[in-house]
Amino acid sequence: MKTNAYRLTVYALAFGAFFTATSELVVSGILNVIAADLHITLAAAGLLITAYSAAFAVGTPIVISLTSRLERRKVMIGALGFFILGSFASSVSTTFGLLLLSRILLGISSGVYLVVAFGVAARIVPQEKLGSAIGTIVLGFSSAMILGVPLGIAIANRLSWQAIFLLLGIVSLAFIFLLYRLLPKIEGDAPTSFRSQFKAIGSTVIVSALILTFLRESGNSVLFTFMTPFLQQMLHYSVSGVSLMMLAFGVVGAAASRIGGYGVDRWGAARVIVAGVLLHIAALVLLPLFQASVIAGSILLGFVVFSMFAVGPAMQSYFIQRAPQSANLILSLNTSIIHLGLAAGAGAGGVLLTNASTLRYHPWLAGGILLLGLAAGLIGFAKGRARRPSKDALVQANSAMADRR
Repeated sequence: MKTNAYRLTVYALAFGAFFTATSELVVSGILNVIAADLHITLAAAGLLITAYSAAFAVGTPIVISLTSRLERRKVMIGALGFFILGSFASSVSTTFGLLLLSRILLGISSGVYLVVAFGVAARIVPQEKLGSAIGTIVLGFSSAMILGVPLGIAIANRLSWQAIFLLLGIVSLAFIFLLYRLLPKIEGDAPTSFRSQFKAIGSTVIVSALILTFLRESGNSVLFTFMTPFLQQMLHYSVSGVSLMMLAFGVVGAAASRIGGYGVDRWGAARVIVAGVLLHIAALVLLPLFQASVIAGSILLGFVVFSMFAVGPAMQSYFIQRAPQSANLILSLNTSIIHLGLAAGAGAGGVLLTNASTLRYHPWLAGGILLLGLAAGLIGFAKGRARRPSKDALVQANSAMADRR
């Protein structure tokens, strides 16, 4: 593809990531509104988030595996079609059961879209620009925190929570036609036996990176699950101050996604991952020591957010580069592990809060978990450097796919 063409396509993929992510994240901001409207408890409404995450984690790798040999544009359009169906089902939901089913459908379709989007980006961009392309798609996801969630909350307060999903469905319907025009035909994965694919998944290089993903997301979740009370209790922010800080975190995260992608292209995925995780750990270790200062504590949290989002594109790029023939399956497993890590971290943070009755030590627990993840990652990086087959393998894979188009 020509430079301007592939850039426009990558931005379109990022736009799709924006509204699929909005469908996930907005519910946490309007949970009380949904609970009141459907006459259910807040705890029951929380199952809507759990159902989405579980569907995303379990359904995505299954669907990706079953559709691996299909033409990529068809799979992506199909995923968006089911996303539209889930959005419209949510918009007409008047019962908890129907809304729960629609969340399951949205979770699976969003997961498939995101994994295929990463895979398509790897096929259409020059390999020296892979990190930037992945960073742009991740930027679309993180932008949902800045724009999608606040906009959704405003729509819910002004109109209704159902109107959010109606709007998402309508915009997605229009977006399908744009994506169909922009995307070239991209063949599915070359016929590869499951034995070969799972052999790649079982390699030390990939397993260690998946362990890093799980522990990194667990560490993130230990603190961020309780970010609002942490800001209020530890740094003494007001309610309006918390809103401003969350907006600032979103802006930092969006910038970090682009910077992380650029770093992958310039220095390599492994270096960006190591540097980002080290920065993350350092900020977490220092945070409890400086939380008496609002300014210092806020700056350290800014570094935490920056490192979180900068490492994201590097992790996705690393999997694509290390196992190009099995990239779709591995990326789908990685998304599942992300959600499992988030759930584990939230649980660990809850146990610590119950026993310590304070949020003071949550950054240290998060930092310790990340340190374990980094240790696992370093083992795989060392093994990968010893083998170093990825660049040649990726070039061969892309050349083969170019011949098949």
